Amino acid sequence: PDLLVTHPEKSLTDGAITARFGRYLVKGKGYYEHLLRAVARAHRIDLERPYRDLTSAQQALLMHGEGARESYRVEIDKASERAEVQERFTASWPGLCGHVDAWHAKAEDPGWAELLETVMSEETCRACAGERLRPEARAVTVGDKRLPEVLALSVGAALPWVRALPLEGARAAAVEPVLGELTSRLALLERVGLAYLTLDRPTSTLSGGEARRVRLSASLGSQLVGVCYVLDEPTVGLHPADVERLGGALLALRDGGNTVLVVEHDEGLMEQADWIVDMGPAAGRHGGNVVAAGPPREVRANPDSLTGAALRGELSLRRLAGTRNGAALGAGPEGRDAGIGGRSVRIEGARLHNLKGVDFEARFGVLTGVCGPSGSGKSTLVLDTLVPALEGEEPEGRWTRLVSPPGGRPRTVVVDASPIGRTPASVPATYTGLMESVRELFARTPDARVRGFGPGHFSFNSPRGRCPACEGRGALRVEMQFLADLWLTCEECEGRRYAPEVLEVRFRGRSIADLLAMSVDEALDFLSAQPRAREILETLRDVGLGYLGLGQSSTTLSGGEAQRVKLASELFSAQSAERSVLVLDEPSTGLHASDALHLARVLRRLAERGHAVILIEHHTGLLSICDELVELGPAGGEAGGRRIAGGSPEELARDPASVTGPFLARELERASAPARPAARRRRRLKEAAG
Repeated sequence: PDLLVTHPEKSLTDGAITARFGRYLVKGKGYYEHLLRAVARAHRIDLERPYRDLTSAQQALLMHGEGARESYRVEIDKASERAEVQERFTASWPGLCGHVDAWHAKAEDPGWAELLETVMSEETCRACAGERLRPEARAVTVGDKRLPEVLALSVGAALPWVRALPLEGARAAAVEPVLGELTSRLALLERVGLAYLTLDRPTSTLSGGEARRVRLSASLGSQLVGVCYVLDEPTVGLHPADVERLGGALLALRDGGNTVLVVEHDEGLMEQADWIVDMGPAAGRHGGNVVAAGPPREVRANPDSLTGAALRGELSLRRLAGTRNGAALGAGPEGRDAGIGGRSVRIEGARLHNLKGVDFEARFGVLTGVCGPSGSGKSTLVLDTLVPALEGEEPEGRWTRLVSPPGGRPRTVVVDASPIGRTPASVPATYTGLMESVRELFARTPDARVRGFGPGHFSFNSPRGRCPACEGRGALRVEMQFLADLWLTCEECEGRRYAPEVLEVRFRGRSIADLLAMSVDEALDFLSAQPRAREILETLRDVGLGYLGLGQSSTTLSGGEAQRVKLASELFSAQSAERSVLVLDEPSTGLHASDALHLARVLRRLAERGHAVILIEHHTGLLSICDELVELGPAGGEAGGRRIAGGSPEELARDPASVTGPFLARELERASAPARPAARRRRRLKEAAG
């Protein structure tokens, strides 16, 4: 009600309800408005009276329907051309909040559902006090505990409780299989590092790493034999300490008589594998071959394998991407407090979820890394407190104060792993803004001017120039009755997306479909004289996507490719903007060590241009190139949410309170070791590094 009635000093008919919904609930002439007036007449409620002056019973009736009569006669007059038709019917009154709930339940449009949720909030159920069960089920006890009380325990507390249940004789025999299953599953959750999670924790509140480990423990708990498990990058979102636990769990699956196939980039996990298959030699159209296959030692010794080079330590980001020294950063007390040029953003007293009054500062011109165990509050601190504060949201108890540089809040950009599109109509060229320059370029050609074509004719999303058969998708969707839909190449345009007359327009002998068929590297040579297009293409190349096709459907991109396309788009926008805050949420997702090297160089360049770059990351290689690190912990859940360490990578590696420190120390030691690749390896590394 508080979100719906935003102006209680006004009456319902005069704007007490937020303007978005007032016209639907009060001010219109339809069913809901007539029903409201019928209720007001029946209960003698003055709708012209300020809402706050109504009695609590009247407010409860209007909002929730509490105390309402069973039904009301509603009369609606509808004007027609010849006569007035009057409709009469009876209806029950669910309250204004009930109407919003009903709309939300039936909303098919995601935008409308999202709008409805702006006036909705979660409240604890008054009937069960949030315990979910009926009264008779809530009353049953085992070992002096009711089921809701057991579910409120953490995994670490529930396991000893199950083991210590005072059951003997026939009672123990009756529940022995159940207790064995409970003990096994709780022990597995504890084994993968989730002892701090409560059993009733909503899955929607879990971090990515926590959710993956829950699913893994479910697979381990099934105790099946002879199963082929396929895991697609299971280390995403996991702290290095969690990766070690994950490796042990996967080895347990193998030892149980199963086949475990892991698609992975983490070098530590690859070292534990029995067999490695290295695909390459490069990405995209330059890949698809088995470069090396065998035990880790054989792949490590293969001079043609980039994965082997990573295992040998020859792709150290710290050594190849470099970092700035403390003097360049102003690492003394004055420099660290003031930031580069006296500019920084600072959030104070962050208390959302498990955060316990954390202060966090990001300085302009500095690459700041946020690390810590999974579930320790990294994303909550940056994405759920700092970013909303910079976007102008009110604290509402989430933080105490935001300190930003004079001159207004800086531009804020968040780059995460969300997909860039789900249909063939989304391609890298459209997502990055390259198509705008390309359309204008083709519209300026003599062929286009003769035909009267403008930029809109060269958009495959516009009916003026797209193929009418596939509507510019280049493919037709075939709906399958019980299977996923299929996309088949359009026979009319042969996947070229455009109408024949548009394809006749040429620039330097190429049609716009020919240009979309080019890779980023090929297009960069072809459009080298077009400044804006060249800058976008160079940014795509800099993040390691030189091989990517400009017209490649986003549905065919890997997770790492999709994130880097999004990153390139945001980086291009940030290059010309002043004083931007760039937030990257685990950008190492899906990246090989050679790809991470491209990313590291881009991040360094952005920081050197004066942007405040914030990196939420577990990848020790990327953390090692940061100028400053902030670590939350010391564990996940309620045991986390505190700032336990901070400083340069070297300082964090030496800090005994740091959980990430030992793993970071290994990375720094590897970076300092002399690397002497053979001449052949050196050529391969040079090609990989661009």
